[in-house]
Amino acid sequence: MKKNMGTTDKMIRIVIAIVLGILYYTGTITGTLALVALGLAAIFVLTSLISFCPLYLPFGINTCKK
Repeated sequence: MKKNMGTTDKMIRIVIAIVLGILYYTGTITGTLALVALGLAAIFVLTSLISFCPLYLPFGINTCKK
């Protein structure tokens, strides 16, 4: 897997994941929406850690500076 995520992209994903986590743990979002938000947050953190987003491949997106 080639890296296809830049630093800004990773930081935005981490911030969104943190916000979703806070919304869940404060009880602002509940039920199915909360579970979907936690799943999305986990995916954002995972893709940020490995610097690779599989959804970027079909569209040819690469935010990583070379």
